[in-house]
Amino acid sequence: MGAVIVAGLVSGSIYALIASGLSLVWGALGVFNFAHGALLMVGAFVAWWVSDPAGLGLGLFAGILACMIFMVAAGAVLYVLLVRPWIGTPAVELTVIMTTVAGAMFLENLALLIFGARLKALDQVVTGTVKIAGTAMQAQNLLVIILAPVLLGALALFLKLSKHGLAIRAIAQNDEAARLLGIRVEVTYLVTFAVSALLAGVAGVMIGGLFNITPSMGNEPLLRAFLVVVFGGLGSLPGTIIAAYLIGLIEAASSYYIGIYWTPVALFTVLIVILLVRPNGLLGRSA
Repeated sequence: MGAVIVAGLVSGSIYALIASGLSLVWGALGVFNFAHGALLMVGAFVAWWVSDPAGLGLGLFAGILACMIFMVAAGAVLYVLLVRPWIGTPAVELTVIMTTVAGAMFLENLALLIFGARLKALDQVVTGTVKIAGTAMQAQNLLVIILAPVLLGALALFLKLSKHGLAIRAIAQNDEAARLLGIRVEVTYLVTFAVSALLAGVAGVMIGGLFNITPSMGNEPLLRAFLVVVFGGLGSLPGTIIAAYLIGLIEAASSYYIGIYWTPVALFTVLIVILLVRPNGLLGRSA
C-alpha cells in the first residue's frame, strides 16, 4: 500500500505541474495549448544537453538553470508565433488548437533530428533510497514529492502578490474590465505562456530524472494533464492541483490492483462520474 501511495504522489506531483500551466493558459486566454507536452520534452532535452558529457557537460544544476531560462523564452516565442496572430479572430480556439498541434509536431521532429531516437536520461539530483513509515523509495521520488508543492506554492504567491500575477487573475475573471483598468493584456498573455512553459520544463526535468528522455515523451503526460484540467474544472488552479493528485493516486492504485491496461478505463470512468455529478469539474465555475 505504501508503494502505491508513493507512486501516486510522484505522478500527481508531476501532473500538477504540467496541468497548472495548461490551466493558467485556459483561464487567461480561453485556449488549449496542444504544444504543452512538446515544451515538456524540450525542457528535458535542454537540461540533458547542457548537463551531460555527451553535450556541453556543465553539470546537472547548470542544466536545470539553463532549462528554466530557455523555457521562459520558449513559451514567449510560442505565444508570439502560434497564438498572438489569432487572438480576437473568429474561431480562435479551433485555430490555436491547429497551430499548437503543428508546433508540437515540429518540435518533436526537430528533437528527433537533432538528438536522435536513442533513449537518454538525466542524472538524478539525489541518489540512493530512503525509508519513511516502513516504505522504501528512491530519494529522487521523495524530492519530487517535496519539490512540486513548493513550486506550486511559489506559483500561488506569484499570482497573489506580483503585478503580472494579479493581471493574470484579473484577465481570467474579466478581460474587458481588465483592459478598461489599463492592464496590458498582450503582455500578460505573453507572461502567462512563459510561466506555463516554465512549469512544463520543470516537469520535464523531473520526468527525465526518473525515466527516459525521448522526442515523444510529452504525449502521454499531455493527455493526463488534459484529463486533470477537465476533472478539476477549467481555469480553476486549486481544482487542477487537487485533481492532479487524485488522478495520480487513482492511476497508481488501479495499476497495482487491476492492471496497467485497465488504468485508462478506471480514470475515464471516474472522470465521467465526476462530470455527471459536477459538470463543471471539481471546482469549476458555472458558465
